[in-house]
Amino acid sequence: MPVSRNRGNNCRKKGEMIKSLDKFLQEIDEGDWAVISSATDYPENWVIPDHSHDKHQLLYATEGVMVVHSAQNQWTVPPHRGFWMPSGHVHSLRCVGPLKMRSVFVRADSFPNFPNLPTETKAVSISPLLSELIKASVSLKPPYAEDSRDARIMHLILDELALLPALPLSLPQPGDPRIRQICLALQQDPGDASTVAHWSERLGLDQKTIQRLFRRETGMTFGQWRQQARLLLALERIALGEKIIDVALALGYDSPSAFTSMFKKQFGKTPSHFFK
Repeated sequence: MPVSRNRGNNCRKKGEMIKSLDKFLQEIDEGDWAVISSATDYPENWVIPDHSHDKHQLLYATEGVMVVHSAQNQWTVPPHRGFWMPSGHVHSLRCVGPLKMRSVFVRADSFPNFPNLPTETKAVSISPLLSELIKASVSLKPPYAEDSRDARIMHLILDELALLPALPLSLPQPGDPRIRQICLALQQDPGDASTVAHWSERLGLDQKTIQRLFRRETGMTFGQWRQQARLLLALERIALGEKIIDVALALGYDSPSAFTSMFKKQFGKTPSHFFK
């Protein structure tokens, strides 16, 4: 039947893509070059499971949204922003919609003259200069002749990597199972208006204990964590084309203006300007 053939073709394509990705990641880890860029496109809802690299990595989304997960945190990275992942950090990635990803890999011990490369994982702003440098570099292959255009492009990228400004796009993930239960519920139903008092009754925990655990596990209060979770989910939904009014109401805001005000307060721009 046609449906079965299509399903079989999709499974084969997925299998081929997984093998290609595994080979690519192996080549990245085993390569003896100092710095290289790559271009990879992923389909909607593609998931790259837990892995790590022996190299530092800058992920740059030219189109689409990626959600990066680690054991203690997650980051929502909209288009035209990036994510810095130092070597050795285990992470996974989920594509929200089709994703066009450009990456820069840097061997950690290759550049003693660049001691200022970031040491912490973070979502980052990508300057127009760095964006164009990355796009130009994906077609370049090492080794780069000394004092050549290729070498100068890669060195300029390293200069820009040392200046990456962090963006407030992270959502700390608690380790305590009681608080994790609350956080999972809020992410599954972001419009849930339950208060700390409600959760206190459900879990049999004192309200002060819940707030203390939230601060200890996430560095945020219950209200701050829920607000951040809602805003980061809003980034995903808006990127997929949902209307702001629908997103605002689904996330529990009383009106689009209330949502827009909170969004601008957190990210510095209104939702419509954020994606431009």
